[in-house]
Parts: sequence; structure tokens; C-alpha cells
Amino acid sequence: MATTGAGDEAGKTLSHEEILAILPHRYPFLLVDRVKEWETGQRIVAIKNVTINEPFFQGHFPGRPIMPGVLILEALAQAGCVLSLKSAPAGGRPVVYLTGVDGAKFRKPVVPGDQLRLEVEVLKKRPPFWKMQGKAYVDADVACEAEMTAMVTEEKDVKREA
Repeated sequence: MATTGAGDEAGKTLSHEEILAILPHRYPFLLVDRVKEWETGQRIVAIKNVTINEPFFQGHFPGRPIMPGVLILEALAQAGCVLSLKSAPAGGRPVVYLTGVDGAKFRKPVVPGDQLRLEVEVLKKRPPFWKMQGKAYVDADVACEAEMTAMVTEEKDVKREA
């Protein structure tokens, strides 16, 4: 994965295309549609538009679609991943692994038509680990919140046997 580094871009928005260039996730698992703002190494605000076309709504739940809580957590983790990768120095091939989720609380169901505002703030960095607080909002209401820990390291070339 190529990194763009922090540079002087902090605070700018990121389009869907720019997010695709940063994150390794792809449909149907890419859960960040747009970044509204970020401060290098500090915080990020991103958006996930929730539509009835999401594949998980077929089985969760028929006739009463609700976004699975674990996918809301994944959206928060992906926003944190964008922040950590945009905060990385230029060069190298950083990769981010989610290593823990603590204190997850689900406060409001997320349904088709909602827009999740993903707010992630860095609580502590002790390389290679980052501890972040994430909150997912629908309008002014907190739908989900959790503390997440991630490890940011350099990607290694790994050969896998078939």
C-alpha cells in the first residue's frame, strides 16, 4: 500500500477515490465514503452513507434492516486507519492492524437512509501502537462508541504457499 504521508494536507477533505488509494478495503467491506476533515496524528471526521443496497441488510434483519454493530465498529476502525496512514511519514509501506476494541457501546440502531459521522480521536501513541476513541453519530445522536487499539507497522513481503 502506498502512503501519501502527512505533508500539508491535514484538514482537507478526501474523496472516495482518495480513500481507495489509502485503504486496502474494497466493496463490500469499504465502510468509509468520504473524509470531511482531519488533523495529522490527532483526529478525523469521516462519513459512511448507509443505504438499503448494503449486502448485510438481506440477512440482518429481513423486514427490519439494522446495520450490524460490528460493522459500525469496523467503519470507525477504517476511519482511524485512514488517519494513521495519512499521518505516516512519506515513503515506506505502512500497514495498520486492529489489535483491540474496549468499552464498545451501541446506543441507537443504524438503519437504511442514515448517515454515520465517524469521529475518531487519538488518545495515546506509543509506536507502533495507537489508542483511539471512536464515536459514530447519526445526526446528533451517538449510535456507537468504543476505544480501539491499532498497530501501525511496515508491510513485509510475505510469500504464501497455495
